Amino acid sequence: MATKIYIVYYSMYGHVEKLAEEIKKGAASVEGVEAKLWQVPETLSEEVLAKMSAPPKSDVPIITPQELAEADGFIFGFPTRFGMMSAQFKAFLDATGGLWRTQQLAGRPAGIFYSTGSQGGGQETTPLTAITQLVHHGMIFVPIGYTFGAGMFEMENVKGGSPYGAGTFAGDGSRLPSELELQQAHHQGKYIAAITKKLKGAP
Repeated sequence: MATKIYIVYYSMYGHVEKLAEEIKKGAASVEGVEAKLWQVPETLSEEVLAKMSAPPKSDVPIITPQELAEADGFIFGFPTRFGMMSAQFKAFLDATGGLWRTQQLAGRPAGIFYSTGSQGGGQETTPLTAITQLVHHGMIFVPIGYTFGAGMFEMENVKGGSPYGAGTFAGDGSRLPSELELQQAHHQGKYIAAITKKLKGAP
């Protein structure tokens, strides 16, 4: 039976979604792994989104809390809001109380990726504060550490991400993930998928 990896994210302007797509490719490159993209529900009205100049959402399906129970491992992605995960993703996790009561997600590995507007905008505080959500569910946080190798030490160009997980800088919104950031996202997907497969005991 295939190992199922769910890449669950919220993306308002597309930066997190770009990382998610690359993470899916990385996860799917591991033999015996099925990777699927999911979006969490939007909490803002169409009127508010229009005022924020948010583009239309993609056709990636919207996940329900109960569907999380189908996966063997997760990679959660979200933009930063004041150094923490966005309210949309927090609202989704707040709706997982039923799964928490029965500890249905306990023991399942989970990684985190993110987007911030600036270098001091939460590349480390966002995943660090998000870990509390995993802890209460009993999930196993899987950081990428320095397994990305030389790419972790890039100093000549702006690069998001950290040992916590893949990341990107959005700037004023016009900057899209760089090739190196996408490579790190691909690595994260492949790395967490391989660990999830091992934990599941899949051949």
